[in-house]
Amino acid sequence: MKNLKLLMLLFCLNTNFMFSQNVAEVLIEKGGGLVIGGYGEIHLNVKEDANNKVDVHRLVTLLGYNFNDKVQFVSEIEFEHVNEVYVEQAFLSYAVTDNLNLRAGLMLVPMGIVNEYHEPTTFNGVERPGMDKSIVPSTWREIGFGLNGRMDNASLKYQLYLFNGFKSDGLGGSNGIRSGRQKGAEAMWNTTNVSVDVDWYGVQGFKLGVSGYFGDSNVDEGADVPGVGISMIGLDARYTNNRFGMRGQYITTSIDNTEEYNTVWDSDLGSKMNGWYMETSYNIMASDKTERLDLFARYSNYDTHAAVVGSLTRNNAYNRNVLTTGLSWHVAKGAAFKMDYQILGDEGSDDTTSVINFGMGVWF
Repeated sequence: MKNLKLLMLLFCLNTNFMFSQNVAEVLIEKGGGLVIGGYGEIHLNVKEDANNKVDVHRLVTLLGYNFNDKVQFVSEIEFEHVNEVYVEQAFLSYAVTDNLNLRAGLMLVPMGIVNEYHEPTTFNGVERPGMDKSIVPSTWREIGFGLNGRMDNASLKYQLYLFNGFKSDGLGGSNGIRSGRQKGAEAMWNTTNVSVDVDWYGVQGFKLGVSGYFGDSNVDEGADVPGVGISMIGLDARYTNNRFGMRGQYITTSIDNTEEYNTVWDSDLGSKMNGWYMETSYNIMASDKTERLDLFARYSNYDTHAAVVGSLTRNNAYNRNVLTTGLSWHVAKGAAFKMDYQILGDEGSDDTTSVINFGMGVWF
């Protein structure tokens, strides 16, 4: 009941978010041969009863090339925490028609909001929502192929891809399937997983999305170890109206064969994971058209042990809730200073932890 009242309060506050394009969409539409861009974010985390930490969390170079009006290549090269290097995207896109495209390569899995729209100036708060780490394993990308496009007469945008699945080792109770991401690095493809996403934009300022991901984890050929089946369904919504707006999402994941998996792999993987958040904000600097100052609040709850099977006991500490409130000062389009205050708790304890975060983010 307490959570329901808080959810209703957040809905009443509203938020200010543009339905921004993601990196791939921007690069593809720029045209003109070689396209270069980037984004990055630096954080300071001040946590109660713990060391303060500063981090160049992400610095990403965007490289794209428009061969002609139909063929584009998009790539992202990412540095995380200064000394980790990843290729986050690398795919070729071919426009069959104005509303139908073929894609193949290393691509983002369309699930929820943040996994596709994670540039630091496109979301409030210094850190991404916790459920977009533990439930949706952002940044979630795999090698695959498929199609995407629009049906303008129905106000629909769609994506349909086939991806390589997760690896089986490393899955666990706290962060679910996150450690199973293969990220396109000498990835095993013994199972083919399906990803589908449909967005409806038929009302001005409103966007509703439904996503699905279905398949099995990969197991080494000849290995006598079990994998798991994964079914993830997501619902997300975004609304803007002048200085106000709101966004929220709900994700549920069912995982099959966890009893055998946990026995063989000595793990505590749950059979169901659920998570949701609701966020609202208000631009308190509306008179200045060159800058924006968003006051926001977000409440999230995510449980990676929403259900367990066999002899495994549900860990209440995996049922987490986070209240975040703060400011996002957009000093220019694509540049922002951020600060927020978080209260972190879980069902396993009456204690909470406070965190103050400061950050800066750019996207160009």
